[in-house]
Amino acid sequence: QVQLVESGGGLVQAGGSLRLSCAASGRTFSISSSPMGWFRQAPGKEREFVAAMSWSSISTYYTDSVKGRFTISRDNAKNMVYLQMNSLKLEDTAVYYCAASSSHFYSGGYYSQPNRYDYWGQGTQVTVSS
Repeated sequence: QVQLVESGGGLVQAGGSLRLSCAASGRTFSISSSPMGWFRQAPGKEREFVAAMSWSSISTYYTDSVKGRFTISRDNAKNMVYLQMNSLKLEDTAVYYCAASSSHFYSGGYYSQPNRYDYWGQGTQVTVSS
């Protein structure tokens, strides 16, 4: 069984920064062979793609609204994935979810599709205040 546990959320003023962490565990699971993604869901809205990284870490993907502000990274030795969020805006307020796939993606378009991911964390709340 694979578990993803997010942490690092909280309340921050607009313009501030937060670093989200996702700890992955499972008897045979390793993020080193898994595409990893971050999604978010604001109240009353659908879950939306934020950022993702290929299993090789060669490719990263971001939704337009966070490009230049958010950075996804991973530490394979620790089985951890991170989302560094800078210059936070009010519209970044949401519950942030970590996601992992059990298979490689062979199309860049797959990374932004929630149904391509097999495992999800419980989410961590990020609230940006003015």
